[in-house]
Amino acid sequence: MKKQAVAAGFILFSFILPTKASAVSFDQLYVFGDSLSDTGNIYNATGKTYPPSPPYFEGRFSNGPLWVDYLGDQLGLKPTLFTTIPSPAIANQGINFAFGGASSGSGNAVVPNPNLPGVLQQVLGFAGTLQTNNQTANPDALYTLWGGANDFFFLNPEDSTTPISNISLALNTLVGVGAKNILVFNLSDLGQLPAAKINDRNPTTLSKSTSEFNLGLAQTVSALSQNPNLNIISIDSYSLFNQASALGFTNVTESCLSRLDICDPANNKFLIWDGFHPTTAAHKVIADTALAAIEAKSVPEPAINLGILALGTFGALGVLKRQQKRSALMTVGRVVDAQLSHTTVEN
Repeated sequence: MKKQAVAAGFILFSFILPTKASAVSFDQLYVFGDSLSDTGNIYNATGKTYPPSPPYFEGRFSNGPLWVDYLGDQLGLKPTLFTTIPSPAIANQGINFAFGGASSGSGNAVVPNPNLPGVLQQVLGFAGTLQTNNQTANPDALYTLWGGANDFFFLNPEDSTTPISNISLALNTLVGVGAKNILVFNLSDLGQLPAAKINDRNPTTLSKSTSEFNLGLAQTVSALSQNPNLNIISIDSYSLFNQASALGFTNVTESCLSRLDICDPANNKFLIWDGFHPTTAAHKVIADTALAAIEAKSVPEPAINLGILALGTFGALGVLKRQQKRSALMTVGRVVDAQLSHTTVEN
C-alpha cells in the first residue's frame, strides 16, 4: 500500500499547523485554474455580475476567502488579478490567471465568451509571453495548477482523456519554460458533490471519471518528479474531501446555500458552499494542507519517507478534541484511496 501511495504521487498530510512559511521563500505566486482558484477574474470580466456578490464573497465562488488568499497570506504574497493588469511589469508579486468556469483546455465551459481562457490556454499564454520576450519563468516563484472539474460537469462527464491531456500538457509547459516549484492538485470525488445529484447528472459516472483523471495526472506527476531539479508538490484533494468529517465538518453532503435554515454563511461546519465549491472554512484547510506539503518538500528529512509523512495532529479547524483529531488523522495520513494508486479503474 505504501508503494502504491508513493507511486500515485498525491499525498494527504497530517500536521501541526505552522503560522507562516518559515522554511520556504518564494518571491512570486502564479495561479492557473478555474473557480476553485479565481479570486475575481471572471467577476471583473462579467461586469461584476458573476458570481453574484452577495451571497458570494467579493467575486469568489465561496462565502469567504479562497485557499489562494489564505496561502498567499501565509507566504506573504498577493498575486495581481489577470483582469486588472495594465502591464505584467507591475505584477511584482505574481499573477492569478484563473477564471471561474474555465475548461481544462481552451475556452470557458460555463460562460459563452471566447475571450475567457481555459486552464491550458492560461498556461500557454503565460509561456508565450515569456518566449516572445526571450525570458524564462522565475525559478524562485511558486506556480499552482488546479483544473479539470468543469469538463466533467459541463462538457463531457465520460471523457477523462481530454482533461488529463490538457492538464498534463499545462504542467509540462510550465516545466518547459523554467518553472521549478509547482503545486498541483488532483480532483475531489465529483460524484460526491451535491451538484452531482441534480440536473440529470450521473454520480457514478462522475466518480469513475474523477478516478481516471486522478490516475492519469498522478502518472504525469510521477514522471516529472524523477527530475531532481524540480520541486513538484502534489495535493491530494480526493482524500482530503473524503476525510472531511474527521476534520470537523459536520455536513459534507449538502450545500450551505441550500440549507440556510441551518447554515449560517459564517458557519464553518459545512464543507460545500453552493453544490460545487468548498466553503471558506474548507478552503482554509486546503491552504494549510498545501503549506504543510510545501514545507515538507522544502526541508527533507533523510530518516523519513516524505511520501508517507505524518507529523502529528491536523488542528486546522480547532473544533475537534485533541484525542479525536489524532485518531482520525492517523487514518487520513495512513490511507490514500485505492483509486489514486495503481489499481485498475473499473470499466
